[in-house]
Amino acid sequence: MKILALEIENPDASPDDFQPHLIAEARRVWALYLEGTLREIYFRADRSLAVLVLECADEAQAHAALNSLPLVQAGLVRFEVIPLVPYPGLARLFVDAPSSLS
Repeated sequence: MKILALEIENPDASPDDFQPHLIAEARRVWALYLEGTLREIYFRADRSLAVLVLECADEAQAHAALNSLPLVQAGLVRFEVIPLVPYPGLARLFVDAPSSLS
C-alpha cells in the first residue's frame, strides 16, 4: 500500500533544536530507503517540510517506520499519514457506452 506522509513541525521547536538530530535523521531515512519502505522523499516548495511516499503493508507499518525517525522520537515533528489507493476513474475509458454518433 502506498502511503503519503506529510511532515508537521512542533510549533514550539526552534531551528537549533533540530541540529543535533540531522545526521541521525539522514541515516535513518537512508536505511528506510534501502529497505524499500521509503520510496520517495521531497521538501515542499513553499516551506521546508518533508513529504514522503512510503510502501507499507498497512498504516500501522507506516506509523512504525515514521516513529523510528530521530526527529519524531525527539518530538520535533510528526506526520499526517494518508493511505492511497489507485484512481479508479480511468476505467470509464473502457466501459462500452452507446455511441451518440449513430
